[in-house]
Parts: sequence; C-alpha cells; structure tokens
Amino acid sequence: MPTGTVKWFNETKGFGFIKPDDGGSDVFAHYSGIKSKGFRTLKENQRVEYQVQQGQKGPQAVEINVLS
Repeated sequence: MPTGTVKWFNETKGFGFIKPDDGGSDVFAHYSGIKSKGFRTLKENQRVEYQVQQGQKGPQAVEINVLS
C-alpha cells in the first residue's frame, strides 16, 4: 500500500494533495476517500497510507488511513 505525506488539505472545500514517498506525482485526496468516522479531514504533513484509483482528472487517493 503506498504511503506519503499530506502536502495540503482544504477542510472547507474537502480536498487536497498527498506527496507520495516514492517520489511520483502528487495524488489528489478528497474527503470521501478518508477512512474515518465523523468529520473527515487531513492535516498538512500528516503521514498517510492509501490506495490509488483513476479519478475524473487523474490519480486519486482512496482508502486513506492516517499513520500514527
């Protein structure tokens, strides 16, 4: 499962980008892809693991889990 760091995430708009550890292109992250209960958000510089699927505009992170 790929891992990376949250580059930025806009809580108001519900999306942001993850910088992959493998050095590839940034991956789009939408709040609907976050595996969490309640208010789903990410914080800048948080470590995450995720799966990648093809979204409307390119690669999109899904099954996003925050790493402790």
